Amino acid sequence: MARRYWLMKSEPDVYSIDKLKKEHECLWEGVRNYQARNFMQEMKMGDEVLFYHSNAEPSGIAGVAKVSHEALPDPTQFKKASEYFDPTAKKDAPRWHCVKVQFGEKFPRILTLNEMKEIPHIQDMLVLRKGQRLSVMPVDKVHFEYIVELMRRTNG
Repeated sequence: MARRYWLMKSEPDVYSIDKLKKEHECLWEGVRNYQARNFMQEMKMGDEVLFYHSNAEPSGIAGVAKVSHEALPDPTQFKKASEYFDPTAKKDAPRWHCVKVQFGEKFPRILTLNEMKEIPHIQDMLVLRKGQRLSVMPVDKVHFEYIVELMRRTNG
C-alpha cells in the first residue's frame, strides 16, 4: 500500500511540535469530528504528517510527524473526567478513534498560513480552502514534498 500524506492541526498551547519532539510519540486523541475521525481510520503506519499549529500567532506548519500506530479507540471517550467524554460511546462499540504519531522534524520556523496562500504550487491544499476547519485532512504527495523541500532548502 502506498504511503499517504496528511495534515493534522493542534493548538500549540494544547500540544505543540516541541512537546511531540520531547515526548517522541503521542496518541492523537480528542478529535470529535466524524470526517476527521474517518481520515484517521484510513491512516497507515508510516504515513507522513504535516504538523500544523492552529489558532496561533502565527498559524501554520511547524514540522513533520509520522503515523506510528494505526487507529485504535480513543480512550478519552470513556473517561467521565475528560472534556472529550462521550456518554454514547461503549467499550464494545467505540465511536471515536485516534492514531499514534511520532516526531519527525521541526522546521526552523513556521510556514505561515498567509505564506501558504501566496505559493501557487500548493493552492489546491484543503487547508487553504475557505471554511475548511477539519483538524485532520489528506494532503497530496506533491504538496507535502514541496513544503518539506521548501522549508529544508531555504532553512525556512
